[in-house]
Amino acid sequence: MEDYNKILLTIEYDGSGFAGWQRQANFRTIQGEVEKAVSRAVGRETTIWGASRTDAGVNATGQRAHFYNYSTIPAEKFPFVLNTMLPPDVRIRAAREIPEGIHARFSCRGKIYTYRIFNNRHASAMRRHFTTHIPVPADENKMREAARRFLGTHDYAAFQAAGGTAKTTIRSIYGLDVTRQGDDITLVVRGNAFLYNMVRIMAGTLIAIGQDRLSPDCIDEALETGNRLVLGVTAPPQGLELTRIFYDLPGEEPPGDMR
Repeated sequence: MEDYNKILLTIEYDGSGFAGWQRQANFRTIQGEVEKAVSRAVGRETTIWGASRTDAGVNATGQRAHFYNYSTIPAEKFPFVLNTMLPPDVRIRAAREIPEGIHARFSCRGKIYTYRIFNNRHASAMRRHFTTHIPVPADENKMREAARRFLGTHDYAAFQAAGGTAKTTIRSIYGLDVTRQGDDITLVVRGNAFLYNMVRIMAGTLIAIGQDRLSPDCIDEALETGNRLVLGVTAPPQGLELTRIFYDLPGEEPPGDMR
């Protein structure tokens, strides 16, 4: 039997030029680009398993993925090797060896997502790939107050878009911070796991509340009834960033307020 070790990558990408994370025939994807680079580096066809299947247009600074390494390349050298082979809109930020029992997707203990809004009458040319443009003023204080209703463990069935395949819709949200600096409104969401489009539906709902188009009570109603129709629209993908993923590994454990 060949010797191998298991490598966990931390991946950053600008999602605007991709059809999402997951490998697809005839479409450019992040998984596809990283698999090509890894396969070339180790000299054999290699599959990578990602932690989160981000949609087209969604960005990441902390996506994680693992693969089986049959080469002699040390784990810490993979960022240097792979970044010479990857396109400029994908970068490996870190790599480490992990035990056999850790899986990038199924061993995840928590995630942090960031949603960025540019709240100005006119859109930004420079940041169009990394923020969602909202031309109508939104009150961040109303958004912040409403965000508290998400905290805790709830059934988030109303916050899952069609196509979600989760076995359970129960999720725990540990924090949802809303801050504003000038025209920039930033949402930072910390939770144990997230449903398909959950953060974007949360963001779209908070935006509508900040613009007085919805009452904060819609959040409670949706959590109690599972009725998607009382919530705001699904916010665009460009504002969403997968920021960090945690595992039960030394230096990777979730902070105290996420346990």
